[in-house]
Amino acid sequence: MTPLPGHGAVEHGRASAIGWRLALPVLRERRRSLAILLFWSLLSVTPVVLSGQLVAVAVDRGFLAGNVVIGLVSLGGYGLAMVLGTWSKRQAVRPMSRIVEALRDHLVRSLVRGSLHNAVRDDRAGELGTVARITSQTEKVRQLSSGLLIPMSSVALTLVAATIGMFSLVPVVSLIILAISAVSGVLIACISRVWKQRYERALRAAERLSERAGEVLGGLRDVIANDGSKRAESDLDEALRANAGALTGVANIGGIRVGVIGLTGRVPLVMLFVLAPWLLSSGQLSAGALLGAATYLMSGLEPALRTLINTVGNVGLELITVLNRLARYSVAPELPRGGALSVDRYDLVLERVTFRYGPHAHPVLRAASLRIRAGEHIAVLGTSGIGKSTMASLLAGLESPQEGVVRLGGIELDRLRTSWLRSVIALVPQQAYVFAGTVRENLSYLAPEAADTELDEAVLVIGLEELVAEHGGYDGEINPDALTEGQRQLVTLARVYLSPAHVIILDEATCHLDPAVEERVERAFARRSGTLVVIAHRISSALRADRVLLLDNKGLHAGTHGMLLRSSPTYANLVGHWYPSGVGDFPRNAPASSASEAGTIRFSKLS
Repeated sequence: MTPLPGHGAVEHGRASAIGWRLALPVLRERRRSLAILLFWSLLSVTPVVLSGQLVAVAVDRGFLAGNVVIGLVSLGGYGLAMVLGTWSKRQAVRPMSRIVEALRDHLVRSLVRGSLHNAVRDDRAGELGTVARITSQTEKVRQLSSGLLIPMSSVALTLVAATIGMFSLVPVVSLIILAISAVSGVLIACISRVWKQRYERALRAAERLSERAGEVLGGLRDVIANDGSKRAESDLDEALRANAGALTGVANIGGIRVGVIGLTGRVPLVMLFVLAPWLLSSGQLSAGALLGAATYLMSGLEPALRTLINTVGNVGLELITVLNRLARYSVAPELPRGGALSVDRYDLVLERVTFRYGPHAHPVLRAASLRIRAGEHIAVLGTSGIGKSTMASLLAGLESPQEGVVRLGGIELDRLRTSWLRSVIALVPQQAYVFAGTVRENLSYLAPEAADTELDEAVLVIGLEELVAEHGGYDGEINPDALTEGQRQLVTLARVYLSPAHVIILDEATCHLDPAVEERVERAFARRSGTLVVIAHRISSALRADRVLLLDNKGLHAGTHGMLLRSSPTYANLVGHWYPSGVGDFPRNAPASSASEAGTIRFSKLS
């Protein structure tokens, strides 16, 4: 497939590899969910394993032998196996959903990050087709993967069980059926290759249509002013026709595939009944064995072949095609791979750090130097968009500076083992993430071995008692959509409080909490062992900190509240925004040192 120009495309072979790599991190992180899914999927094929043999026993040793009890017990056992299989399929839905949702979130992050980095790197505006890819193609991956995981994990065992069962009852017919299935499989593989090419063409056509429509709508005023309506209409019509033609091509080849798949599933059963009179008359097959073989075909082999070809082959092919397509746009500069080191001290140091988001972008930080002592409580302030979150990402090792270094315990971050660094530094963003599951699972996500006493402490100091009680305790199920933004932030904060992290960075992670609750949370983290860095959205956070870091157009400034009041007009303006001059007392929660350093400046209470 020819790469589109100007899209940071990679050659097809590499894109295929990256397509799978997009999903691998999620699969590695969700190994436990995968194991649980496999267990329930394997248990769900119990009816297939037992079906033919139980039917054969019920007919030959039961009803035809005049023993109704054996017949009924055998059929009853088959019914119980079906109940067990259905229940197992239901149990497999939860681990499947956790894997699928994690995959979707990972793809969105990867695609957004890749598109932004490519746009900045090439000094151009973001692509209008990016929105289509994020919304439609990532949602397509979500739908396809949810329809693929459970069938893929059980279809192999179903085929093996049904084939062995068939061989045990009708070996000759089984060989003929396998030969027919092999020929059909080769034919379907050839058709699928053509289908994949047409589906890729349809994806490209849809992206071009989205981009063309965005360009026309975005420049509508210029189109009208320059009397270009007919040209714009012609361009859109051309893109629409190309998109419709590509979709028609996919539908046509898809219809052929459906026909071949249907024949592959039906021919074995027809072959069995065609040969049945000869098999019965020659004594090679009993009536019970015939019904058992038909059962294996109808409830095992035929559905499994249809699932393998139609679901795994069709949906799987579509899924990898979309992943490969997304991989072309999500390629971004990789984060430092990390070394093999760890440290036993946790002071953070920035040494002459310069960071910009592209070669032509204005530096967010320029030659910034800073030392944060282990156990120190720091507040970071600055106007919106000045780079506070960028500095948080640098301190956490999520971004790397173009110049200078960031060190933890005297060692550069990119020399530290990545998994260890992620467990030591916890960055809590403004957008809180709560997943569907129990209260315990949400709180102990970063500390799986946490005891109830540790959960109790976190709930108490963060202020989650009411939420836990509303859900009936730690084993109650959480519906993330039913929680307020403030409740989500509290759950996330309690999760991080329980974590083993030695450095906590709160990037406006309390913005949806009222001032009293925010103070309670910050004081809880300040008492907790370790370093606390608060990207503040209220000046009251600065009054509780040991030191304040101020970011402005002139760079990075550090000092106490009182020092910055005297030396920085920007800081004085920020303080004036929250505490206008006038009648009132200095905030009661301010440290005494700050009050004495503030001199004669008077402040009103926080509204």
